[in-house]
Amino acid sequence: MGEISSVLPTRRAGRRGKRSEFGQNNLVGYLFISPWLIAFFLFAFIPIVVSFGLSFTDYHILRGWDYIGLDNFHRMFYEDRRYWNSVRATVKYVMFAVPLRLVFALAVAMLLNTKRRGVALYRAAFYAPSVVGGSIAVAVMWREIFAREGLANFILGQFGGESIWWLGHPDYAIWTLIILAAWQFGSPMLIFLAGLKQIPEQLYESASIDGANAVQKFSRITLPLLTPVIFFNLVMQLIAGFMQFTQAFIITGGTGRPLDTTLFYALYLYKRAFENYQMGYASAMAWVMLVVVALLTAIVFWTSSHWVYYESEEVK
Repeated sequence: MGEISSVLPTRRAGRRGKRSEFGQNNLVGYLFISPWLIAFFLFAFIPIVVSFGLSFTDYHILRGWDYIGLDNFHRMFYEDRRYWNSVRATVKYVMFAVPLRLVFALAVAMLLNTKRRGVALYRAAFYAPSVVGGSIAVAVMWREIFAREGLANFILGQFGGESIWWLGHPDYAIWTLIILAAWQFGSPMLIFLAGLKQIPEQLYESASIDGANAVQKFSRITLPLLTPVIFFNLVMQLIAGFMQFTQAFIITGGTGRPLDTTLFYALYLYKRAFENYQMGYASAMAWVMLVVVALLTAIVFWTSSHWVYYESEEVK
């Protein structure tokens, strides 16, 4: 008994020492991440909470605020025609821009998935538009390309076509932004390229021995094994598509012209908040977009079990 009683205090002291060391390590870790935590609470968490409260008010920067309940949401859904114009423009943009960007990204990634000389230079060249993709300079350049006397109409003229007022025609204006989005495929391309590098070459060699052609290799090997990467890119590009702002603001002058066909949701939210100073209404718009994007993302996650393949999963 005496030996046992002498061992117990030693074990307890050892546990206390480990806990103390664990607590010190945690404290050091929290000190290192404290700048991020402080910035997160000051510039993300607190503004999110405040915006939720403002969505139920008639808040004007110069006049203060009044509680109005759900009036902002009622006005948004039943009275604001431009709101629904912005929804239509954004949905159309996402429906075409996201698939086109992913298709181009995958196609170029497969072309660059080789060991030929100079392929690194081509990868950098294809990625370059995405590095400066959100900049004002690229948006200004794109606006000049599709101007009445821009490069696009010059090329049409060389083939005998008539000049098109790209940015002033309701049927063509939004397509200039969709083409711009498809051109900026660098980021998803690099992610696709990384995914292609992870596919074992032995699978393609075995398929070749069995007589599979290129289409069969792509549909039976490349595409299934790349579905986790496709899933990731789809979610990220879907969220980015609904947040589209800079290009539309610069190219259309922030007006959504012509006839609100390029009035994206984020652009209209900005106009309500910083041009009309209706912060309460803009906050309500932001929360509606948050809920919609969250629901769409949840749907993608829910359906992923039917089309995303992970190597770690057991074959049933």
